[in-house]
Amino acid sequence: MNATRPCRIVVTGGAGFVGSNLALLFKRDQPEAEVVAFDNLRRRGSELALERLRAGGVRFAHGDVRNPEDLEELGAFDLLLECSAEPSVHAGYGGSPAYVINTNLVGTVNCLEAARRHGADMVFLSTSRVYPIDPLRRLPLERGATRLVLSDGAAGPGWSAAGIATDFPMPGSRSIYGATKLASELMIEEYGAMYGLRAVINRCGVLTGPWQMGKVDQGVVVLWAARHLYGGTLSYSGFGGEGLQVRDMLHVADLYDLLTVQVAGMDRFKGRVFNVGGGPEVSVSLAELTALCAERAGRGIPIAASPETRAADIPWYVTDNADVTQATGWRPRRMPGAIMDELFGWLDANRRILEPILL
Repeated sequence: MNATRPCRIVVTGGAGFVGSNLALLFKRDQPEAEVVAFDNLRRRGSELALERLRAGGVRFAHGDVRNPEDLEELGAFDLLLECSAEPSVHAGYGGSPAYVINTNLVGTVNCLEAARRHGADMVFLSTSRVYPIDPLRRLPLERGATRLVLSDGAAGPGWSAAGIATDFPMPGSRSIYGATKLASELMIEEYGAMYGLRAVINRCGVLTGPWQMGKVDQGVVVLWAARHLYGGTLSYSGFGGEGLQVRDMLHVADLYDLLTVQVAGMDRFKGRVFNVGGGPEVSVSLAELTALCAERAGRGIPIAASPETRAADIPWYVTDNADVTQATGWRPRRMPGAIMDELFGWLDANRRILEPILL
């Protein structure tokens, strides 16, 4: 860190859900640091973050990771939180993959170059979707009362009832989105080996929390809650249309707690790749999520069935946090009920500005 000025933190994707929350939390706990949120404001709703960032003491810089000149204009910094992404796993299906490739891969390379020039550390937010689709679909799943479950006692390389671990077999297709994130991980590894860049990679599961502008293909927990509160339509898509598919969810504040440990201990964690999610305790099926939402909304809504399974859909993904917990002592603290209570409180308090976006 440059001793002549305060620590300077740049958060790419800084007006997005994850980036804005992380920027505000780092500024809250490190008020002497300069925190810059860098974003192209492409996603609808990201403009709502600007006032929150300003009020929290975070400086906003408009720019795009696809343009290295935009990153150069930021000047020197000490830490880069790489949260920028086209986050939809369905990106590129039925259309051009150019935006997802240029943002998620070329953008990461541009960020790496900026970090290399300034001798900065990096935390890269990758995704559970780096794991290939077909092997995940071949897991031995059985139908339970409200969710799909692994067959009793079943386990294999990189998977068990504890979830998916980082040694899960990697051969196979994972979507253009997943491929761009995995390719970015490889480039980060090379920058570490060639230039000594210190970086840690977190393969995150489903992230959620207030100020997420949920859509069907990304941010489904918030979308589900908003439709129950505001009205609108929902459907169980894929795997028979019964809503039994399972994902774990992670509150963004739990992710922040992990990042503070990793940043403070970068000498120990550089070069490491971790799976980071809610784990079995914070996993829900869509049917279970519906029940949590109906309880808080005080009403149920009709859920349509769309049995056809899309190309990138997976039936079960739960994060095995064993490695990250052993390395850092971290584990998620916010359980599904508390997460949903917070989301419904936020949706109700901000209905006027959120309802036009989330309906």
